[in-house]
Amino acid sequence: MKRDKGSWEKFFSLKRHRRRLGASLAQHSGSYDALKTAIIDGGEAVQTRGSGDDLQSHFTALRSEFSGQPELIFEHAKLIVLMRREFKASEAFEEFRKMWEAEADFLLEHLNLRWIVAAMDSFADHDPLPENRAIALSVSLMVNTMKTYESERYVKDIGDPPVNQDKISRLGQELVPIFGGLSMLTVGTDDTLRNMRWRIDRQAKDSLTGQVLQQVFLRLQDEDTAFSRMRKLHHRDRTSWW
Repeated sequence: MKRDKGSWEKFFSLKRHRRRLGASLAQHSGSYDALKTAIIDGGEAVQTRGSGDDLQSHFTALRSEFSGQPELIFEHAKLIVLMRREFKASEAFEEFRKMWEAEADFLLEHLNLRWIVAAMDSFADHDPLPENRAIALSVSLMVNTMKTYESERYVKDIGDPPVNQDKISRLGQELVPIFGGLSMLTVGTDDTLRNMRWRIDRQAKDSLTGQVLQQVFLRLQDEDTAFSRMRKLHHRDRTSWW
């Protein structure tokens, strides 16, 4: 596996400096009302894919992606870009943290899962508190695990075949191993996801990143994911997790 570059290697990287050319950090003094009410008018929204070296061109593309949304959502994305390009990363994270502390409900209402995960990656990379970094990383782990198996389903042409009722019956009667001592869920009655939900709810009471983890987990119940597909097969009310 290719290792992450050290600080000195990054410092002498011409590409790193080129990707930050023309960067500046806006200061909002903790007031976001104007940014919340101003709506970006950029025509049809087009999602970006990847990023070029030219920062201003990347910001232009990002602004188009957020057409029809409040300016605050674009400012949020710009801070993430600056942190990823390591431009005044500590100062950018401080602005980013203030934004989340002041406008968490607004951000969660308007950000899609892609940008929520990007936000939690930033907390995982830059938050000084290890407990916040750990919870933020768990958001990425959950979503990226789902992205991985959904991508596998796509490349293997795995659609939505009928449920094998014989296998569901077997899972209710015996332990079916997977690997490393793990076993399949007892589909329909298992309490694993309910217990995980309870742990997530406790984290949500204690921290901002826990609140985001809870929101992401709940959103994944309503998308076409393994969570929602298991939900459709679940019939024991006291072990439901949604």
